[in-house]
Amino acid sequence: MTYRIRVLDTATRELAKLDKPSGRRVVERIHWLAANLDSIKPEALTGDLAGLYKLRAGDYRIVYEILHDEQTIVIHIIGHR
Repeated sequence: MTYRIRVLDTATRELAKLDKPSGRRVVERIHWLAANLDSIKPEALTGDLAGLYKLRAGDYRIVYEILHDEQTIVIHIIGHR
């Protein structure tokens, strides 16, 4: 089952700052996550980011939230690792 993707404005701005190959890799990884979420074990974050999960895309980290009821993945942060 494929989840919908919602990208917050802060993550959109961060994505726009990336060079094209890195940005493309991050977008492809987000789409992969949406298509394969049921078959992976998400890596949970702790501390201030508890309740969020992380995913690596090359040298970048994607921080996201899973809304199972809405079948939506919310992208919060895209940043260099």
